[in-house]
Amino acid sequence: MDLQVLTIMIVVGATTADPGDYQVYPSVPLPYQFNYAVHDDYKGTHFGQNEKSDGNAVHGSYNVALPDGRKQTVDYTADHYKGFVAKVSYDGVAKHPAKYGPPITFQQSGGGGYH
Repeated sequence: MDLQVLTIMIVVGATTADPGDYQVYPSVPLPYQFNYAVHDDYKGTHFGQNEKSDGNAVHGSYNVALPDGRKQTVDYTADHYKGFVAKVSYDGVAKHPAKYGPPITFQQSGGGGYH
């Protein structure tokens, strides 16, 4: 019963709210620019992105170090006419181990929890 009363109160409150309570933002596209990079030698994590927009089109690039030793880069553009267009490229040569060993497994110690 309480849930029904609460639902009715929310619906009534939303329908009677004054539209002047909300701030309306103009629909004018705004230019922006950002970039970031992560370089963690301990974990082997290397990736980054940069992007900029003039308010009408977006241009950017992102890259990631792949497990096989190559670097993958995606250069892209996006707008309301052509949509999202990407060009993918790879730097380096893929390296794979000559031999594969047994899978790495972790044993759980007694008591059902990890120590």
